Formats: sequence, C-alpha cells, structure tokens
Amino acid sequence: MTSEGPAAPPFGVYIHVPFCATRCGYCDFNTYTPGELGTAAGPDSYLDALEEELRLGRAEVGDRPAETVFIGGGTPSLLGAEGLARILDAIRSTFGLAPGAEVTTESNPESTSPAFFAGLREAGYTRISLGMQSVSPHVLQVLQRRHTPGRALAAAREAREAGFAHVNLDVIYGTPGERDEDVVETIEAALAAGVDHVSAYSLILEDGTAMARKVRRGELPAPDPDVQADRYGIIDGLLSDAGFRWYEVSNWALPGGECRHNLIYWTDGDWWGAGPGAHSHVGGRRFANVKHPARYARELGEGRLPIAMSEELSAEDRHTERIMLGLRLRQGVAESQLSPAAAGVIEPYEQRGLLRREGGRIRVSGEGRLLADGIIADLLLAEEGRVCQNGA
Repeated sequence: MTSEGPAAPPFGVYIHVPFCATRCGYCDFNTYTPGELGTAAGPDSYLDALEEELRLGRAEVGDRPAETVFIGGGTPSLLGAEGLARILDAIRSTFGLAPGAEVTTESNPESTSPAFFAGLREAGYTRISLGMQSVSPHVLQVLQRRHTPGRALAAAREAREAGFAHVNLDVIYGTPGERDEDVVETIEAALAAGVDHVSAYSLILEDGTAMARKVRRGELPAPDPDVQADRYGIIDGLLSDAGFRWYEVSNWALPGGECRHNLIYWTDGDWWGAGPGAHSHVGGRRFANVKHPARYARELGEGRLPIAMSEELSAEDRHTERIMLGLRLRQGVAESQLSPAAAGVIEPYEQRGLLRREGGRIRVSGEGRLLADGIIADLLLAEEGRVCQNGA
C-alpha cells in the first residue's frame, strides 16, 4: 500500500482458550471441562497447536503487527502466568506487537493470585478483565459461579497492586432472585476496588445451557426484560456518578480506560482469531476455526490452518455490520452512511427522544440504549427498503 492510499484498518489478535474447571449454568461458549475432554486434548497440545496457527496466520496476513491482543475463553488463567507468557511470546515472534500495544487477558478470580498478576506484568500484559458477575452469594449460586463474593474484588486489587493501570470487572444483571440492592452493592463494590472499566450484561438464556433447562422445567423464573431495563438504569446511574462514561451499550470506562481491542470489533477493524472455535475478520473475509481442541490440534499438526467456515463479505454485508455495531457505540454512525429511506425511521425515534442528531451523526440517547437492538433492526429494514413503523 502506498502512502497515498487509504490507511489500513486497525489490526488485533484474539486467542481463544477453551478450558474451564467447571461449566457455569448460563454459559454456551466453546469451552470444555477436564471431564468433557478426557485425554483427547489438553493445555500442552493446545499451546503447541496455537503456536503453529500463529506462524501460519502470520504468513497469511503479512506484515501487520498487532495493535491489540485479547486472550479470552474459557478460563485463560488456568494456563497460569507461564502459559500466558508463552502465548504472548508466540505472538511477538510471529505477528509482532506494535508500539504501545494493548494486551489483555480474561481471568477467573479463583485461578489468580498476586504472583500470577506479577508474572503477567513481567510478560508484557497491560490489561486484566475479571469475571465478577455479582457480590451476592445467592446470585452467584444461581449462576453456578465457584468464586466467593469477595474474591473478584480481591483479585482486582491484586492486579492494581501488580501495576495494571487497566482492570475490568464483568457484571451480569437480571439473574432470577436478584434484587435491586444486589445490583447496587455489586457496582459499589466494583468502584471501591479501583477498576477503570465495567462491562455489564443482562442475563440471556441460551438454548442448551443448564439454566435454560431449569427455566423450562419451572425450577427458575425466566429473566424479566422490564426488570433488566430498570437494573440497567441503576448501573448506568451509579457508574456515571462515579465518572465513568458509557462508550458501548454494555461497557463503561473512566477516560482512557476503554478496551481498544473490542473497539476493533465494533469499528470494522481486522483481527486474527486463533484457537478452537475462534473467529477472524481480515480484509472483508470472515472465517472460523474448528471447535473441538483435539481436532484443532490434529489439523495444525498436519500443517494446515483449522478453518471450518469462510465467507467473503459483500459491500452490503459490511454496511449492515457498520450500522448494527456503530449504533451501539456512543459515537453512533455518520448520517451520511444511511440511505434516505432511513429518514422515515430516524425521525419518529428522534421525536420520542430515542435517537439524536448531533454533528452529522446519529446516536442513541440514554433511553434509546435500552431499545438499541430494535431501533437498529428498524433502520436496517429501512435500508433494505422494507420500512418498519415501530418507531412511529
């Protein structure tokens, strides 16, 4: 690419670690417990295969150092600081790291320690994301989380003491049996732990999970969307009062604490996803790896990328994704990106105070965030010429 050409989109590397000690009742991620894997695969064969995928991926992508790295799962912290250092070393020796790269790993509180965080800092990690979910024992019990209510908070403090400037806590709200005061106590505890980022997600029942089966059998009530909307308002109010600003519908940060890697996803950047079931997006092509760790390791052992699905995104596909993801961001989307047909949807939502026009951009309002998915669906229908009148 010449200096006169368009700038390349930002580029990141995502690593999927497929191991968990146990399976939480609400989780449908591509993860495996020791009992599910047996002797078919394990951390050693996984790390060997991962290094090979990174080597092959570098040959595919070319000279594009990673501006961000995100290790997710699963439970990356089960690999220990040494295993996670090995992954980062493999990224350095293949793709390379851009100056000032953001390097994040998710961690479960029960598999961390001060020595673990010190090892990650020494290895070059810059950001920690911890699964907290709640500080209420009865909520954690329903979610089938193993850690005690205070462990996530202690882990966040340990990460800060180890030198991490950026620490995130994940929260889930709307769990059956949860009360307003549980949500207030959880957010207040997160703030007291000194984190600079909070991700808050409404509980979603996923088919095939233990929790979905319990709801179907009548053992648990289904999450109530109206209650979840109220809880979202509580969370947003507490975080805003503490100086946090929402930058994506489910994410809040102090200034400078935004997750740069996730912004690559949300702003049509490129990333290589390595590991079982990982998804990638490079140059308008989306592809995904085989899911099972044993097959993943076998295919890489035979010298080929373990790609199970690949598709070239059309210009229309990419436009749809820019609108769908952009409207979930505080910055919104440029009005010039939308067709004239979308005006018939924008105006009614604007009159209701759910959308705003500001500086040539369309943004969801505070109240509009709660209805963002429906607003986006209506706009996309209008873009396709099938105008829905839900905004009227």
